[in-house]
Amino acid sequence: MDFGVSDEMLGTFVPIVVYWVYSGIYVVLGLFAESYRLHSQQEEDEKNLVSKGAVVKGVLLQQLVQAVVATLLFALTGSDSQNTTSQSTSLLVLARQFVTAMLVMDAWQYFMHRYMHHNKFLYKHIHSLHHRLIVPYSFGALYNHPVEGLLNDTVGGALSFLLSGMSPRASIFFFSFATIKTVDDHCGLLLPGNLFHIFFKNNSAYHDVHHQLYGNKYNFSQPFFIMWDKILGTYMPYTLEERPGGGFETKPCKVYKDD
Repeated sequence: MDFGVSDEMLGTFVPIVVYWVYSGIYVVLGLFAESYRLHSQQEEDEKNLVSKGAVVKGVLLQQLVQAVVATLLFALTGSDSQNTTSQSTSLLVLARQFVTAMLVMDAWQYFMHRYMHHNKFLYKHIHSLHHRLIVPYSFGALYNHPVEGLLNDTVGGALSFLLSGMSPRASIFFFSFATIKTVDDHCGLLLPGNLFHIFFKNNSAYHDVHHQLYGNKYNFSQPFFIMWDKILGTYMPYTLEERPGGGFETKPCKVYKDD
């Protein structure tokens, strides 16, 4: 059924809806899964440097800016959805496009993310906003400065889309998948049977290391693979230890120091 909405526009707005739906699911799970949390509820409330209300407003602002930019780009370049309907949509082609898009997004976000940590101006005025969440949680996954959202997510997403050759319709599923993965990385939970944790080493525990003060210059990779950290020496291995009050705690396995 055709509702008169282009695939490009759906690719812009569906992931926004997916973000809030899955964030809400993780919030509810966290209320009943204390034994699977990486940080206690008390730590989440005490350690973070920004209120949950401010986080919600910040994420909504970033999503609004990105949606406006994407809409303007579509208006200027024109929609080509009709021209891509004849493109092969076999599972093999889709799999190749998805893997290519994942690799492109990982490469872009690793180097951009790492640069924002090592450039003192960018970290102080832009990326440090995200690190006000010492203890990450699901709906804070996209709590970034709008400029970072455009450079990291919008540009990274556009490159993934263009270089993979996927159709606008396929991009709806890819960007929704990437959004769910990002939310999971920040959810602060280690739920049993979580497929993301089974297939990806880049998970909520891996990213939790990065948000702690000792891991600020390690584990930059996001959102899928950890190869860039391993190749370029920014990988910090860790162990998971049970907390006395329930849940788990990430502990680094190597000596670290500030650069």
